[in-house]
Amino acid sequence: MNVAIAGRMSSSLFRRGLQKGSSIAIGYMPVAFTFGLLAKSSGLSLFEAVCMSIFVFAGAAQYISLTLFAAGISGFEIILTTFIVNIRHLLMSASIGEKSADDPKWKKALYSFFITDETFSVAAVQKGNIQAAYMLGIGLIAWSSWVVFSGVGYLIGSGLPTILQESMGIALYALFIGLLVPSARKSLKVILLASIAAVVNSILTFSTPMSTGWTIIISTLFAAVLIELLWKGEKADA
Repeated sequence: MNVAIAGRMSSSLFRRGLQKGSSIAIGYMPVAFTFGLLAKSSGLSLFEAVCMSIFVFAGAAQYISLTLFAAGISGFEIILTTFIVNIRHLLMSASIGEKSADDPKWKKALYSFFITDETFSVAAVQKGNIQAAYMLGIGLIAWSSWVVFSGVGYLIGSGLPTILQESMGIALYALFIGLLVPSARKSLKVILLASIAAVVNSILTFSTPMSTGWTIIISTLFAAVLIELLWKGEKADA
């Protein structure tokens, strides 16, 4: 009887997770579609593009990887850059871990894969403990949308004229600008962080023999550390 009740509760939580995650899935459609288009223009195969969405499931990291792939950057540099870009996931996972129920570790490991900025935002406002079934409902529908529309974007990109496919690369830079501007409008810290990273990256690119991957890694770390030191100094003075 207890097993049956637990099963019904898990089913109900899973359906509620699917409902909550449906808005995320809809929001992912155009972004994943664009990723598929750009993956095609970057020279990835359909299999490679879809597998990246299946196993990485991280929008910013996947977009950055396309640029690094096109530049011929080594796998180690791509992995390290992705780690730096996604290091915030450690904090999000820790926060979710504090709210999670006493589920088996394998369940926590399973739904931790689905933590993104969007799924975290939905889960974080959940009252009480977070159940595995609820997190899996949110994560699975968001992940499915991302994977499916990555493939759809790639297939539609394959049907575009070659000259249009090649020109799609510029959309990657437009996307990054689109992601940066809303945050920059609300925070001087973001503006300074992006500006310092851009200046340092340009200096390293034109004055050193470093590869593109290492210039991105070093400039990102330098800007992040410098901004945090400056901000802490201002708070201390205040």
